[in-house]
Amino acid sequence: MLTKKQYELLVFIDERLRATGVSPSFDEMKAALGLASKSGIHRLITGLEERGFIRRLPHRARALEVVRVPENSDRDLPPAPAKTRDAFAPNVIQADFRILGAEPARPSDDIVRLPLYGRIAAGTPIEALRDPGGAVEVPAGLLAQGRGEHYALEVDGDSMVEAGILDGDTVIIQQCTTAETGDIVVALVEDQEVTLKRLRRKGHSIALEPANERYETRIYGPDQVHVQGRLVGLLRRY
Repeated sequence: MLTKKQYELLVFIDERLRATGVSPSFDEMKAALGLASKSGIHRLITGLEERGFIRRLPHRARALEVVRVPENSDRDLPPAPAKTRDAFAPNVIQADFRILGAEPARPSDDIVRLPLYGRIAAGTPIEALRDPGGAVEVPAGLLAQGRGEHYALEVDGDSMVEAGILDGDTVIIQQCTTAETGDIVVALVEDQEVTLKRLRRKGHSIALEPANERYETRIYGPDQVHVQGRLVGLLRRY
C-alpha cells in the first residue's frame, strides 16, 4: 500500500520518464507535490525504493527507473487521487488512533481479542490504515497487564530486523502517548505519517531509529513526533 504522496510522486516520475527519458530533479518533484523541502522528497523516494517501485541507477545523476506500478494498475498510471478527505487524510489517521481504546472482547481468561489495524511500515513512514473488521486473538501474557488498551498492526518492511521484527509479523501495541528513550514505538510523524521505530531523545530533538544498518536514523523536533503506542509483544506465522 502506497501513501497518497508516494503514489503522486510515482505517477510524476513515471510520466516524466516516458515523456523525456530523464528523471525529474528534486526541485521539480518538490514543486509538483507542493512540498516545502527536499527532505520530504528524499523520504518519499526512499519509501518507493524500499517497496520495490523504483530503483536508483548507480553512477548517474538524477537516474531513477520505475520498476513496477501498484498491483491494481497497468503501466499507464491513472491520475493521482484528488486531495479529498479520504482514507489517507491526516485527520482520518489521527481519528483512527484516537478510537483504538475501545474495550476488546475477551473470549477467555488466557486469550484476548484485539483490533487489527492495517499495516505499518518498519522501513519508512507510511499512513497506517484501519481495517474496521480486522481482529487477532493473542495470549493475554503478551499484554502489558493493567496498563491501558492494546491493538495490533502488521509490519511492512525490514528496517527493524535486528530487533527481531520481520516483514509480515504482527506487533502488539500498548496504546499510550509517552514512552521512554529506547522503547520501540508507533510514532505519528508530522501529523500525517505513522512508523514503527525505536525512540531516542537527543536534547530537545527526537530520533526515530531503525534496527537495520541499511536505513538511516531520522531526527525531528519535539512537536513533529507524537507517540501513539509502545511495542509490548509480537506474533509470527511460519
